[in-house]
Amino acid sequence: MVKQDARTLSAAAQEAIRYRAVQAVRDGMSQTEAAQRFGVARGTVARWMKMVRQGGVRALAKRQRGRPKGASRLKGWQAAVVVRAITDRTPDQLKMPFVLWTGEAVRDLIAEKFQVRVSLMTIGRWLKRWGFTPQKPLRRAWEQKRKAVEHWLQEEYPRIRRQAKREGAEIHWGDEMGMRSDHQAGRSYGRRGQTPVIPGAGQRFGCNLISTVTNRGTLRFRVFHGRFSATVLIEFLRRLLRSTPRKVYVILDRHPVHQAAKVKKWLAQRPAHIRVFFLPAYSPELNPDENLNNDVKANAVGRQRPADREEMMADVRGYLRSTQKQPEIVQRYFHAPTVQYAMD
Repeated sequence: MVKQDARTLSAAAQEAIRYRAVQAVRDGMSQTEAAQRFGVARGTVARWMKMVRQGGVRALAKRQRGRPKGASRLKGWQAAVVVRAITDRTPDQLKMPFVLWTGEAVRDLIAEKFQVRVSLMTIGRWLKRWGFTPQKPLRRAWEQKRKAVEHWLQEEYPRIRRQAKREGAEIHWGDEMGMRSDHQAGRSYGRRGQTPVIPGAGQRFGCNLISTVTNRGTLRFRVFHGRFSATVLIEFLRRLLRSTPRKVYVILDRHPVHQAAKVKKWLAQRPAHIRVFFLPAYSPELNPDENLNNDVKANAVGRQRPADREEMMADVRGYLRSTQKQPEIVQRYFHAPTVQYAMD
């Protein structure tokens, strides 16, 4: 008869075997005989007897298997240090050879700070328990001044909004960008190991876009070819005034063209009709019009293969005209966390 390995039994069954084996030895059975009868090694019976001598029969009681639930090799304060590091710093700021917080980066941080070494699987469980999920990070310029951003969010923009309300002005968020024919977005299915080949024009060409959006769903744009200059900006602003019956507030970044002397002179001649305000330097994430740019690049440029510049410009204009007719899409550009402050 093949005996069952006692290690495969439940904890309760193993506990019962321990009690019965020890009792059998106490009743006169040898440890060898007890081991044979209960299907365990003789040394196991000897160990049970030693446990009883040192701790009494209670030492044979079943215990929870594995690591106790919720147990961690990190103490609470150590986990808090790691969480603060992930939240407030990047790995390279801590002089680590990583740019992003990956499982490997967190593992190495814990090993370096606390001499605790665990598997990547354990790191993944800890990160989930601490409320972290893998996400595509936003890019932020080193030159950005956080105090300037806080001042904009807490004082300057609220002041602009109150003033626009008093004057009955409409706030437009503006930006411009360049587009190239070789820009590609998305992925294409192909056989494993064989990268798909997408045909396109051999020559590179491009065009530019200048646009404004409002949190009410208004979109104004101009697609053009050539250098972005003060003349181009003034002509766009002139068209914007013609299409808007109210006074216009335009919020732009600090591009040199936006602050050109020619532009300032043109604005100074129309104080009752238009005013321009500037975002903090190196802060594109604060501009909702950036989300329009990303939309256009991904869906009007990156998924098309125009044969020439004219076709490319026609594709972009068609996409933007379609977006103009759907103000709810424009309003969604203001839903991103970094620009929700501009929704009201």
